[in-house]
Amino acid sequence: MKLLTTKDNLQILHEDNHLIVVNKRVGDIAQGDTSGDKPLPDIVKEYLKEKYNKLGEVFLGVVHRLDRPTTGIVVFAKTSKALTRMNELFSSRETQKTYWAVVKNKPPKEEDTLIHFIKRNQQNNTSKAHLKEVPESKKASLSYKIIAELDNYFVLEIELHTGRHHQIRAQLQTIGCPIKGDLKYGFDRSNPDGGIHLHAIKLCFIHPVSKEKIELIAPIPNDIIWNSI
Repeated sequence: MKLLTTKDNLQILHEDNHLIVVNKRVGDIAQGDTSGDKPLPDIVKEYLKEKYNKLGEVFLGVVHRLDRPTTGIVVFAKTSKALTRMNELFSSRETQKTYWAVVKNKPPKEEDTLIHFIKRNQQNNTSKAHLKEVPESKKASLSYKIIAELDNYFVLEIELHTGRHHQIRAQLQTIGCPIKGDLKYGFDRSNPDGGIHLHAIKLCFIHPVSKEKIELIAPIPNDIIWNSI
């Protein structure tokens, strides 16, 4: 059974005066949508409001987003100064983002760098990875390596170089390696919890205010596939 995130069970990976970083569960949404489910930023605000006995509105800036079926590290800013500086870090690619993905098919190479041109389809909220530039496409780059071989699956560690819409999902589909549970990008069946086996496991960056190096690891979800790694 899927565990819903509340202010009382937030998985907090890091918190200081300027940032709060959480480990997102399957189904948590980064912003409001037609489902009517409470977005993760609102839940984090409730947590902060209660923890610090704040009477007024709580400031919380969304630095980046993860897809609803994806799990792992999400960073929020508690001050406007931190939000501006974190946005600059992400847009200038001064962060190191590592993901783990479970795929059914073995990739063509043990490790490789994939470069595609991603074109987003707003109508059905998908992206397609093209080998050559097409109108309205954006260059997308990632590196992967196989880090584990399970009975029926392969586990890839992915370093994300760009941050395009559904980039990892679309690029892995293009090389014949759709992510477990990802019906939208070519996997043959869904996961029971509606999620996909894509986890933002590690993030490294220089703190926007203290200038310390921050290295965060998000524990993998508790399920039979992840636990077998």
